[in-house]
Amino acid sequence: MSNKAVINTDKAPAAIGPYSQAIKAGNTVYLSGQIPLDPATMALVSEDFEAQARQVFSNLQAVCEEAAGTLADVVKINLYLVDLDNFAIVNKVMEEFFDAPFPARAAVGVKALPKGSQVEAEAVMVIGD
Repeated sequence: MSNKAVINTDKAPAAIGPYSQAIKAGNTVYLSGQIPLDPATMALVSEDFEAQARQVFSNLQAVCEEAAGTLADVVKINLYLVDLDNFAIVNKVMEEFFDAPFPARAAVGVKALPKGSQVEAEAVMVIGD
């Protein structure tokens, strides 16, 4: 019997492809990449990078909460940026959502992201014991 569970919430954007918002396996939750879509409209929240970054973390937070965790339970986050010049901005926004000790992280420059977004983040969360 599988201990895999699908995590889904209306408080984060619906999947725009064949994937789940998150999958829980044991006490580990694998959160799919979130882009800065407004969950209600499925449209980009803004063209402004900082607003997009804030929405990405809000979307991740909603999925964490649906999985009975919080952003404080995130152990690894991967960021994808269309423009690495926005690195300092994403760091500033991330500090609004995460407290020390911060999760392990990678920041990767990419050519493009879905729906023309400028930032995407995926994460791994460990909950419970």
